[in-house]
Amino acid sequence: MIHDIMPGTEAQFAKELTTAYIGFDPTSDSLHIGSLVPILLLVHLQKAGHKPIALVGGATGMVGDPSGKSEERSLLSEETLAFNIKGVRNQLAKFLDFDPAKPNAAEIVNNYDWFKGISFIDFLRDTGKHISVNYMLSKDSVKKRIEGESGISYTEFAYQLLQGYDFYWLYLNKNAKVQMGGSDQWGNITTGTELVRRKAGGEAFAFTCPLITKADGGKFGKTEKGNIWLDPEKTSPYQFYQFWLNASDADALKWIKIFTLLPKETIESIIAEHESAPHLRPLQKRLAEELTIMVHSQADLDAAIQASDILFGKGTTETLQQLDERTLLTVFEGVPQVNFSKATLAQTESVTDLLAVLSGTLIFPSKGEARKMIHAGGVSINKIKLEDPNQKPDFSLLNDKYLLIQKGKKNYYLAIVE
Repeated sequence: MIHDIMPGTEAQFAKELTTAYIGFDPTSDSLHIGSLVPILLLVHLQKAGHKPIALVGGATGMVGDPSGKSEERSLLSEETLAFNIKGVRNQLAKFLDFDPAKPNAAEIVNNYDWFKGISFIDFLRDTGKHISVNYMLSKDSVKKRIEGESGISYTEFAYQLLQGYDFYWLYLNKNAKVQMGGSDQWGNITTGTELVRRKAGGEAFAFTCPLITKADGGKFGKTEKGNIWLDPEKTSPYQFYQFWLNASDADALKWIKIFTLLPKETIESIIAEHESAPHLRPLQKRLAEELTIMVHSQADLDAAIQASDILFGKGTTETLQQLDERTLLTVFEGVPQVNFSKATLAQTESVTDLLAVLSGTLIFPSKGEARKMIHAGGVSINKIKLEDPNQKPDFSLLNDKYLLIQKGKKNYYLAIVE
């Protein structure tokens, strides 16, 4: 998990209980799985006996970090930032121990708290004079933007000074001696260590973790539907579970070492098991299980596994009935749908009429085709196999609204009954 490390950093950690911090960008009210790497750095830090600080950038979020960006970002209002910061705080509290009785209790700070009292003149006089423009221009994040078509505004150019001041403030007020972050943050972080040296006469350290990539060159944490979020309202636990379950062998091999807290021996055992039976996907299954429990809960993992079983034909009527509406719709997103009223369903004489008439030939082109497949045992409703083509469609509606119709092994249809 280490990409770059400043000389002396390891010695600092070995010497004493060390306070270290990572900054989180509040551009959304939820972090996504790209944020899991820095979160886990803080988790490892605390497990090793050191003190983690999570800095939420209420002030710097108003400016925008040029690192890794090809163009200027939209600036957020104070109201939006306050809402986002609250969401990020709540998520970080799930991973770290904030018990104030412990000497290495985690803390969350917001840099708006110290920047709001600093005037522009004061900042230029007391901080700007310590870092030369030549030094700032040498940073890769600035170079790339200056050489690009869109250029860089003074606002984003000054970002590294603001982030550097964060380190200086935390060094003075929280005794923070190490800053960590993604490898794209190296320039901003080292500006902070330089400011601590020049302005406070102190010694500060840094290390960065690699930016996670996918083996096929695709962007980590992105799907066709967008980011994989930590907030269950933005990405359901089922979708979250499926993301890790669908990882390639090469990605799962790398990710299980980065994203889980499993002992090295356990990981090596799972890798050996995977190599002997890759078709059973033990790496992906364990990765998905560990991450779903860590970010959500054991109950969410159980529900996600049940939902997966239903989709792949292993689930029962009972497990199907236990799915909440959102999970049900997520699992069967994209399957053909048919709508009719509860009154119409009550008046329908047989399941054959339901499948071939009410569905408008969507499921079966004719009653004869429906009867034939029912006799062959190839049709079920709500996971109950149909045996008599003339039986009444007397089924309990899922979430008082849905019928799940299955034709053969893989063809699903969702009837919406209102």
